[in-house]
Amino acid sequence: MEDDPEKLDEGRPSRQPTPPQVTELGGRQLHPSTLMMGYGYEPRLSEGALKPPIFLTSTYAFESAADGKRFFEGITGKRPGGSEGLVYGRFNGPNQEILEDRLAQWERAEEALSFSSGMSAIGTSLMAHVQPGDVIVHSAPLYAATEKMIDSMLGKFGVTWADFPAHSSPEDIRTTIEAARGQGRVSVIYLESPANPTNDLVDIEAVAAIRDELFADAEHKPVIMCDNTFLGPCFQSPTLNGADISLYSLTKYVGGHSDLVAGACVGSREALAPILALRNTLGTITDPNTAWMLLRSLETVQLRMEKAESNARAVGEFLRDHPKVERVSWLGFLDPSSSQGEIYKRHCTGAGSTFSVIVKGGEPEAFRLLDNLRTVKLAVSLGGTESLASHPAAMTHLSVPEDRRAELGISDNLVRVSIGVEHEDDLIADFDQALKAV
Repeated sequence: MEDDPEKLDEGRPSRQPTPPQVTELGGRQLHPSTLMMGYGYEPRLSEGALKPPIFLTSTYAFESAADGKRFFEGITGKRPGGSEGLVYGRFNGPNQEILEDRLAQWERAEEALSFSSGMSAIGTSLMAHVQPGDVIVHSAPLYAATEKMIDSMLGKFGVTWADFPAHSSPEDIRTTIEAARGQGRVSVIYLESPANPTNDLVDIEAVAAIRDELFADAEHKPVIMCDNTFLGPCFQSPTLNGADISLYSLTKYVGGHSDLVAGACVGSREALAPILALRNTLGTITDPNTAWMLLRSLETVQLRMEKAESNARAVGEFLRDHPKVERVSWLGFLDPSSSQGEIYKRHCTGAGSTFSVIVKGGEPEAFRLLDNLRTVKLAVSLGGTESLASHPAAMTHLSVPEDRRAELGISDNLVRVSIGVEHEDDLIADFDQALKAV
């Protein structure tokens, strides 16, 4: 006999429904920066605590066996939509669910999933959508670990890839995708925009239009994923420009204090469903403490990113005019009439604070600049409150073969800079004194 849901509730306390979340006032949607202060959390359900507590528990008690069955039906995929309640720390938790609710708001997306690192988000997403023998089409350059994941790790299962430069025209992108179709089933089109470390933009809208046209009658339509770490969540929303999934290293701007490691993907429930299923199996979810720290950081992410962008403009203008600097590749300096400038106008609302400085000379000159910086720290991350500088060819992209680095424009005189929230005059003074040693 089928369980009667109404009878199952008899004899146990009824749960008080969570009050609806306020997402609009006076007919207008609230901005994500406002929603970061309380969306997805009800204080009275946690003893009136204004901020969510850290829920350090590995498992959750069910009110009934029927609840447990229903929740597991959602977790295992037998019932669509995921679990209706908390089950086990490998699957979900209060801190993670609040974090995911808030992350989705930045792109007005249906769903978000949090992960233990940016690479666990990327790896889980790729493995969920790629089958042995498939082809991945991707923009280039990519973060070195992402390229290694696609080439070396997925390559073990017969997965091949084809790429196009991030700044490619729609015609060149089309040519690459068409050629890839001859190699096998194209399951994923993977983008990184802006590209790391060149800052080249990919025309996400063009990629989506080409995908939709070429695969209009195909049994399978490739999933478009875009790494949005450099500009997310404030200055670009790839899922609003045609991507199915936005990927993040939350370690960077969202975390913003160089004190945690985490990742996320954002998109439609349909695109994220297989990723959620695989995350439940692998256990690549964010831990409760990290999720709680990210909730703290999301409250100030717009303030930090806007201040850092302002600083980046001041420092970039100084460096751009310096006689020992060949070029500064920052989105804020794009010619509006250029193809890259036109993409920027359509896709971006800000230029971010990470850019490349091409020093006149080679590796020795780049190293002298790095070794003589005093306020700006020599480290390989980005998006923190402090300013950082690194040498991609010798550090983050060292594993990329030399000829491949040259092809991608990752030269020995390229220094990647991530500007923080210090006083802009102090940052300029630091670069000024460091360049005297070059």
